[in-house]
Amino acid sequence: MIRWHTDISALGQHARHLFRSLNDTFLLDGRQITHDQISDVILVPADGKNYYVKRYNLAGKYLRRFLGRPRVVAEWRNLLLFARWGIPTAQVVAYGLERFVGLVFRRGALITEEIQGTVDLARMVRNRDPRLRQRAFVSALITQVAAIARALHDHRFAHNDLHWRNLLLQEQSGRVYLIDCPGGRFWFGPLLSYRVAKDLAALDRTARTCLTRTQRLRFYLEYSQKTRLDEADKRAIRYVMHAAEHRQKRKQRPA
Repeated sequence: MIRWHTDISALGQHARHLFRSLNDTFLLDGRQITHDQISDVILVPADGKNYYVKRYNLAGKYLRRFLGRPRVVAEWRNLLLFARWGIPTAQVVAYGLERFVGLVFRRGALITEEIQGTVDLARMVRNRDPRLRQRAFVSALITQVAAIARALHDHRFAHNDLHWRNLLLQEQSGRVYLIDCPGGRFWFGPLLSYRVAKDLAALDRTARTCLTRTQRLRFYLEYSQKTRLDEADKRAIRYVMHAAEHRQKRKQRPA
């Protein structure tokens, strides 16, 4: 059984022809971006635009190959949720999958339109981009990233990979986009609190390398929509910092 959806209104004539079915998507040639045992990503031009075509041959790693929601399904559903919540993200133009006997995952694909003229925030840090020393520029970044994180968490949703590499800056407009979220999901109760802290800690691990303590505090205030910290906020910040430090020590521990 094959399930395939194409957003005709978002595509030109050539793109509609290229992406008209799951079978055609797996026959496409394009510039190789990534490739591993689970999936590959190619860049395909059509009608003056570029499209990222991500094709899965496995549902995921380990038990996810056989149980639970396939990774490609999580990716397209989460990106569609982001758009519905008003979070800037890549536009999904086609997606679908094939199952054996309607149950066992065989293959799947997700196609998104390229967000033109972007750089991921992690690369800006690695390249020591001088704009990260400009107060107004950093303030605009902080406001946008805080709004993205708040929108996710207000919906009881945790990204689970909320790193700077998954935040793209469109250089001409100055707008920040959130991408790549196969591991995100809804949580409740104490598990939600833990996952929220994990998201914030992931952001802070890079922020502490390039932002001042005042700028990091400004991020939290923007995120929480407050002008001053109360005791609950201070406890939350300590928890986030502890999570960030614990993760960093685990990464540095010799094998």
